[in-house]
Amino acid sequence: MNPMRKVRLEKVTLNIGTTTDKEKLERALKLLEKLTGRKPVITKTHKRNTFGIAKGRPIGAKITLRGKEAEEMLKKILKGVDNIVKLKQINGGNFSIGVKEYIDLPGVNYDPDIGVLGFDCTVTLERPGFRVKRRKLRKAKIGKKHLITKEETVEWIKSLGVNVIE
Repeated sequence: MNPMRKVRLEKVTLNIGTTTDKEKLERALKLLEKLTGRKPVITKTHKRNTFGIAKGRPIGAKITLRGKEAEEMLKKILKGVDNIVKLKQINGGNFSIGVKEYIDLPGVNYDPDIGVLGFDCTVTLERPGFRVKRRKLRKAKIGKKHLITKEETVEWIKSLGVNVIE
C-alpha cells in the first residue's frame, strides 16, 4: 500500500453542550479537565440563533486531543460504549460517539461536585498530506482521490477491533 494512502488518527474532540446554564458549564469544565488533565476551552455562540441566545455567550466546553493522548482517550471511550459504533454515526473521515455518562468510562469514578454528565466525542481521521488543506497562504485543495471515504473510515474503525452495526 502506498504510504500516502494510509489513514491515521488526526484528533479526538470532546464536547459538552450546556446552553446558557452557568452551573452546568462549570461542571463541564471540571469534567473535561478531570478526564484529560488539560484545560478545556469555553465555546461561544457565533451569532444570535433561533433560541434567542445572543452572540458571544458561552454555550459549552470542548477540548481537542492529538497524538498519544487522543489514542488513549479513544480506547477508553470505545470501551465505555462496548466497542460498538453505528453506521449512521460515520461520515467520510469522521465519526462521532455519544457517551451518556462519564462514569461509563473505565477507571473514572463518580464525582459529586460534577454530578452526572455526558459528552460527545468526535474522531477526525486524515491521510499524510492533509496539512496542504490547512495552509492559509494559498487556497490549496486536495484531490478527490485523497479524501477519506465512508468505507475507508469503517475499515479503520474495524481495525481497532470495534463492531460497526447498522
